[in-house]
Amino acid sequence: MRITIEGASEEFERKLLDLLAEHRDELAVSVDTAWDVDRAMVFLNTLNEDARLFVRLVVESDGHLEAAVLRGAFSRGLRGPTVALTYALKRGVKHGWWPEGTEAPVTVVYGGGPQDGWRQASAYEMSGEDLPVFRAALAHYDAAPRPPWDEEAPSAFAVHPSWAADADAPRALYDDPPTAPNFPDEAAR
Repeated sequence: MRITIEGASEEFERKLLDLLAEHRDELAVSVDTAWDVDRAMVFLNTLNEDARLFVRLVVESDGHLEAAVLRGAFSRGLRGPTVALTYALKRGVKHGWWPEGTEAPVTVVYGGGPQDGWRQASAYEMSGEDLPVFRAALAHYDAAPRPPWDEEAPSAFAVHPSWAADADAPRALYDDPPTAPNFPDEAAR
């Protein structure tokens, strides 16, 4: 028997957990680690632009894309986007967005044999089950309105607008920076 419960009250959840605890020896409890559109949307929203483009290219190539094509799309190499994908997956587990054991949506295919030692990635793939999920998530991501950024980025050294002009806030820069290191003079000792 498989049961999925969504939107239950806290009281119902407590009673159900008590019932499960009472019959734990008779039950096998498993966690759903499959990707759904909501999880995929969260995953895509936590990625930087390069990593999101990486996923998009794999999805648009029907789940299999040669690494040489990706290397052509990312002039600085594939390490940046692939590391971002790994960190996003770990971040999701840490924040409880998906359970531990959830597989990475994009996996690497290595070329060469095991005798070669270090092997370069030859392709990247997405499973057939995840492909329609990520297609839908990318379509939703593209349809979501994003306000245009028409201003310059604020200075990291500016006082925050909500602070009063005379606020006692530490400043990162000196008004008159020293021209030489401020080391103690050995002769003065």
